[in-house]
Amino acid sequence: MFKGSFPALVTPFKNGELDLDTLKKLVEWHIGEGSNGLVPVGTTGESPTLTHEEHECVVKEVVRAVNGRIPVIAGAGSNNTLESIRFMQHAKSVGADAALVVTPYYNKPTQQGMIAHFTALHDCCDLPIIIYNIPSRSVVDMTPETMGKLAQLPRIIGVKDATGDLARVSLQRISCGKDFIQISGEDATAHGFNAQGGTGVISVTANVAPRLVAEVQKATLEGDYAKALELQDRLMPLHRAIFTEPGLVGVKYAMSRLGLCSEEVRSPLIGLSDPTRALVDDGLRHAGLMN
Repeated sequence: MFKGSFPALVTPFKNGELDLDTLKKLVEWHIGEGSNGLVPVGTTGESPTLTHEEHECVVKEVVRAVNGRIPVIAGAGSNNTLESIRFMQHAKSVGADAALVVTPYYNKPTQQGMIAHFTALHDCCDLPIIIYNIPSRSVVDMTPETMGKLAQLPRIIGVKDATGDLARVSLQRISCGKDFIQISGEDATAHGFNAQGGTGVISVTANVAPRLVAEVQKATLEGDYAKALELQDRLMPLHRAIFTEPGLVGVKYAMSRLGLCSEEVRSPLIGLSDPTRALVDDGLRHAGLMN
């Protein structure tokens, strides 16, 4: 079920409020462009600045709009175990296919603390869990050994790995087993990630270039790395430009250039600087998405 390209969906805003009409249009567009699944209210969905009610509303509306056509992996992470349980149980109740749960950030749990956190989430309902390991944001790094212990729980089924360390894929295959789902969390290395044994990407760039990102994934999963590399070459300047400043700001600006949604983000994030706007425009042109 969890293979290929999964856009880490942006949350569109209009005058500071959720823009649900645009959100639904984006769902239809992504399905039409060949995305293999959707991930609402992760970091790219601005989960840190959504209220709990907004978070749950976005998950519900995405699941409803998708209507079973592709999988929905709902963001359900928090550094508060009880809060994450709430998001897990809500995602299950509205019909999400899995939950994406980030390692607890800011309060820096130990490896044993992370085991306790994810075990509690595993036990709170029967929704499959994909661990999100992103040390650059959460300040903690789940080791392959810890992940291997959690992989023994039946509903902890995979990882979104944003370490940028391609050797992790092989190490996690050893500690977690070959059937443990490994999905890249970094656009720039997703091509190589699959060569190591990964099966997909949860992508920021796919918000603006869903067909190209899906084609890269399809090629790698079919073993056609030469074709995938050609596509990756088209996308790389856009990947780099989008992440010059916070990725969700970069991709919302790129989407606004294609008329997909507003570039509006919530404070403390702000719009892109003019030099970065120029880089994103150049990346869109290089990818063939804009004249």
